[in-house]
Amino acid sequence: MNDLGAIGEFGLIAQIAKLKSDQGDHVVLGIGDDAALLKPSKHLTALTMDMAVEGVHFRRDWSSAIEIGRKIAAANLADVAAMGGRAQSLVVGLAAPKTLEVEWALDLARGIGMECEREHCALVGGDTVQSERIVISIAAMGEVEHPVRRSGAQVGDRIYLIGLTGLSAAGLYALTHNISGFDLLKEAHRVPRPLYEQARQVAKNSEVHAMCDVSDGLIADLTHIAQASKVECEIDGNKLDVVRLIELAEVAGTDPKIWALTGGEDHAFLVVASSLADLLNQENLICREIGTVTATHSTGIVHLVNGPQSGVAISGFDHFRISL
Repeated sequence: MNDLGAIGEFGLIAQIAKLKSDQGDHVVLGIGDDAALLKPSKHLTALTMDMAVEGVHFRRDWSSAIEIGRKIAAANLADVAAMGGRAQSLVVGLAAPKTLEVEWALDLARGIGMECEREHCALVGGDTVQSERIVISIAAMGEVEHPVRRSGAQVGDRIYLIGLTGLSAAGLYALTHNISGFDLLKEAHRVPRPLYEQARQVAKNSEVHAMCDVSDGLIADLTHIAQASKVECEIDGNKLDVVRLIELAEVAGTDPKIWALTGGEDHAFLVVASSLADLLNQENLICREIGTVTATHSTGIVHLVNGPQSGVAISGFDHFRISL
């Protein structure tokens, strides 16, 4: 039986080390020693971490190991891109039952590597332990020359969105309710496609004052910016692109704006800037203006105009309140 119990921890690590991976010039020593050795960056180092638990963040009956690896890696890579940087190295922690198939674990590593290739990022190490359910933890390190924080939004700024929101949430709805079709939305839930390079391109603009990736929902993550910047924001629900959500929303009997406003895991990017008018004309940039910063506020708040039908609660993802 080719499971983790048969091959053992060190056998698994040895097989992962054999997988082809773009290590990059900054990696002196990768997987296989007590620690990875990396050349220091001449700029600031960004460090972020995300965890994923089976049954909370992913289900193996919905997603392949490769898809799960890509999805969890993307969460980390998007965090670094949201600050204007590029992730360079990942370390991965895997807790799993000893009965887990070796090939599943290797496919997980392959999926992580596939997403890393989009950012020329290297998998340089990690750890494995036995547990009753699968838990995956990834930490990403990257280089940032001119970081963009959440706390720089100013009164009069405009609020922009790079990418689309609500696709993953809609796909999750289709999966949980066993609705056939809607493959694009289901795929968006299984494997998000963050626009890393577009986020970095925008972050270089001197008129950009704050950024954040949308992992917990547009309203929730814009609230993080409002609170950090101590400002009042207003977004217009009619300015959101919900075209891809309308058909499923009709089946579900819901307003597609709800998914666009509250759904997480698309890893779109919120950008607050004095203006991005020049950039909006670029053909390769998927970006639209969705609101404004209207006033200062002691604690930070977000107002919604032209939102979903009245009586619907608008919130975001909370790791201690929601599960699949």
